[in-house]
Amino acid sequence: MAKGVKKVQDVLTESGTEGNLRKVYIVAVLLPILAFLFSFPLGRFPIPVPVLLTALAGKVFPFVHGPQGVINTVIFEVRLPRIIAAMLVGAALSMAGVAYQGMFKNPLVSPDILGASAGAGFGAALAIYFSLNNLGIQVAAFAVSLLAVMSVYFLSSKIKRDPTLALVLTGILVATLCSSFTSLLKYVADPYDKLPAITFWLMGSLASVSPQSVISALCVMLLGGVPLYLLRWRLNVLSLSEEESKTLGLETGRLRLVVIICSSLLTAGSVAISGLIGWVGLIVPHLARMIVGPNYKVLLPVSIAIGSVYMLLVDDLARCLTSAEIPLGILTSIIGAPFFFSILLRGKKGW
Repeated sequence: MAKGVKKVQDVLTESGTEGNLRKVYIVAVLLPILAFLFSFPLGRFPIPVPVLLTALAGKVFPFVHGPQGVINTVIFEVRLPRIIAAMLVGAALSMAGVAYQGMFKNPLVSPDILGASAGAGFGAALAIYFSLNNLGIQVAAFAVSLLAVMSVYFLSSKIKRDPTLALVLTGILVATLCSSFTSLLKYVADPYDKLPAITFWLMGSLASVSPQSVISALCVMLLGGVPLYLLRWRLNVLSLSEEESKTLGLETGRLRLVVIICSSLLTAGSVAISGLIGWVGLIVPHLARMIVGPNYKVLLPVSIAIGSVYMLLVDDLARCLTSAEIPLGILTSIIGAPFFFSILLRGKKGW
């Protein structure tokens, strides 16, 4: 037990952030706010900052008269839901990535390790094939995503040796099946209508986000994010070996189940409204770890802040870089792959 406690203390000391928690949290709060204000004026319909501030103040203070008409519609029906959705998706995928990397003790793990993204893609493709509306597509993506993760957990529980490896291998199998069924739907879908819709959704986009979808996604993400945030200090112990975690009195099996449920809710809720967006849950935890160290007490909130800002800036590029909107999955791959390779080249110590 002494050895395990000493290792946890070494991790906390190595992070070098215990004495500067207040500064870290202030920066973690300010960054998303600045990115929020920076992103609002951008777009094909430019909105001056004074007009934006007046419109936002008009919703809070009844004595302030905000703009009306088209500007009001663009701000509150189009741009505000999209900005909030981008920040939620980035924060949720980053939280899931941090939690999975700690649980699996592997820096190459991403939120789709247990088949959540592949399941969501199959559910959305199925809904598009049967001509459901946007709400139906999101519900189908969310439901099939959770069903895929539940199948992974149930099947892996039948394998008695090495539960962590069993989870990973079963996740790969279920993800492969879901991807195969998605490819089958694309093959039989109408090439002039359904196939382009399925293909575009799988590339990832926030173009069709509505205020109602943002509210529903927020509720799901809170269900997964709040418990994970409250239990973030336990991830420090879970990242140790199985024997040391049990020596410290931690019920690893139960905690692993909680992490899987919470991370699956975060991933499923994100993919349901944004489509398949890769690399966010992989590179953001690495970037946060480079800044504040491996202490999950600080690493998790910093990852939330960096992930929300990163996803919002990528969405700004998608909206403004060309005349036609670029799918988010393409941009995150183009940005994420070289960045991750540079991390591998420059890394001098263990993750």
